[in-house]
Parts: sequence; structure tokens; C-alpha cells
Amino acid sequence: MPKHKRRSTSRNIIGPRVRHARRKHAPTLSQDALSGRLAARGVSIGRAGIAKIESGHRAVSDYELVALASALAVPLMWLLDGI
Repeated sequence: MPKHKRRSTSRNIIGPRVRHARRKHAPTLSQDALSGRLAARGVSIGRAGIAKIESGHRAVSDYELVALASALAVPLMWLLDGI
């Protein structure tokens, strides 16, 4: 009998990239600091929301994606697929 594949519970594909980009800052950009950078861009995502994005448990809208790329100083396409 074939084994059934588990469906991924991830709600986004950018979570690991957000975590990586946040940690590559010197000094490391905290989730609170990233939340503040997003707020300065008119996007309200708290520390807990950032944690959920990084773990794949929270979806990200298009405008949030653009703000995350800007706040993290990374290209938008890098967040999506590493380009």
C-alpha cells in the first residue's frame, strides 16, 4: 500500500528568506526592529506576525511582500525565489 504524502502546512514561501535576510544584517535585525521598519512604511506586522511569517504559519499579502523587501533591503525576487 503506498504511503500518503503529507501536505505542507506552510502559508508562504518567503519565511526562510525573511529570517535569513533579517539575520544577515550587522548587527542582526530583531523581529521587533523589522516590525518597526515595516510600520515606518505603513505596514502593521508585529513581532509575533514576523515570527509566524518566518515559520510559514502566516500568509503574506502583495503589499506586505513589497514592504518586507524594502525593509530588509533585499530584491523582491530574492524573497520569492532567490534571484
